[in-house]
Amino acid sequence: MDRQPRLRADALRNRERIVAAAREALVEHGAETSLDEIARRAGVGNATLYRHFADRRELIHHVTLSVMARIADRAEAARAEEPDAFQALSRFVHAAADERIGALCPLLAEGIDKGHPEQVDARDRLESAVEALLSAARATGQLRGDIAMGDLMVAITQLTRPLPDTGCLDFDRFVHRHLQLFLDGLMAPARSELPGTPATLDDLRRARRPAACGTPV
Repeated sequence: MDRQPRLRADALRNRERIVAAAREALVEHGAETSLDEIARRAGVGNATLYRHFADRRELIHHVTLSVMARIADRAEAARAEEPDAFQALSRFVHAAADERIGALCPLLAEGIDKGHPEQVDARDRLESAVEALLSAARATGQLRGDIAMGDLMVAITQLTRPLPDTGCLDFDRFVHRHLQLFLDGLMAPARSELPGTPATLDDLRRARRPAACGTPV
């Protein structure tokens, strides 16, 4: 009777290690990362990986769920723990950058079923958590009024996407500096008028271009 729960716990740990290893490998090496390499990073055999995930598409599905859950956790924690609404938003933006969604977004967007109930639930939770941060900052008069969630997520995605063929091995050390410059530009009162209209997540989905990808899905 004692053995079965332990085996289930071991299996869960293996599954979590595989998802974490896949996320890291996709960030570092892109879509061409082999499942063999992911299994090696996770410290499991290939048979264990395939026991949990039938193929690459299923694995990417779960990596996407993991990324969205982690980002939503960060947004909810920032709102709950920071007394200042704009500071909560700023904390979330920097935390989301640490999740490297810019590197993952183009890869994951092409490898998942966006209508899968798990994807829809995870996306709804993430959107609600981020919108709550934006609404709170607007309500205090700290966030300029011509910004929507799509603007925020596009900026995070673009500023955390590695630059191709630059040889910039220390790219990560610039990310938070540039994000802070972006955050300063979000503060009210606005110093300039932005062209166009605020971008919503629906706008990004309709665009259906990797460059416009503002969430991991």
